[in-house]
Amino acid sequence: MTGRFDGKVAFVTGGSRGIGKGIVELFAEEGAKVAFIDLNEEALHETTSALREKGYEVYSKVANVVEAEQVETAIKEVFETFGSVDILVNNAGVIRDNMLFKMTDSDWQMVMDVHLKGSFNATRAVQKYMVEKNYGRIINISSTSALGNRGQANYAAAKAGLQGFTKTLAIELGKYGITANSVAPGFIETEMTMATAERIGIPFETLVEASVSQIPVGRSGKPADIANAVAFFADEKSSFINGQVIYVAGGPKC
Repeated sequence: MTGRFDGKVAFVTGGSRGIGKGIVELFAEEGAKVAFIDLNEEALHETTSALREKGYEVYSKVANVVEAEQVETAIKEVFETFGSVDILVNNAGVIRDNMLFKMTDSDWQMVMDVHLKGSFNATRAVQKYMVEKNYGRIINISSTSALGNRGQANYAAAKAGLQGFTKTLAIELGKYGITANSVAPGFIETEMTMATAERIGIPFETLVEASVSQIPVGRSGKPADIANAVAFFADEKSSFINGQVIYVAGGPKC
């Protein structure tokens, strides 16, 4: 049986856990050769092994998206290994939540660096391969926090910035057969939201229940929900959808 992404190569930043892992798994299941980078060496090896045990073609490497040279090297190796880089998902992210008056310079800068500089580094590195092929799909992972969220001045600003980045890429790269779109998740059950529960001192189950009470569809999100939206933008049939942001949050967010 043929898959939706047969013959395609997908590169995902932060692909070892949570949303990134869900995205990598979906692409692999639907026929793509998958590549991902992450700083978490243990999680990277676990995810790589699990995918290879299922017979998928995988490239993975420990790399920091903030370091341009590391990202460029990884993408070059993916191109040399698989012969193409067709899909880029800028997913790598961190949180350093705090109220503004308690937020440190490093809290602010780290979030900006990982989300914005990291996405810039990966996109700049991959676009030349896409331009040469006259084909590409770039999907940036934003967040409903881009609309504002208490205790997340840094994260909200970075995720809003990614939406502006997305729309500019759409304008600049569209003529080369490359589309750029953004997926903005709402509450998703991941290690990151578990960390949020720990930070505010409540059980994760309590955070999930409180979040679900505000979600119209009456359930929390899972990584697969975001992966499905990413796959929609990555599909060849979505070639006339460019510069858009879709909120995947179980209800209206804008």
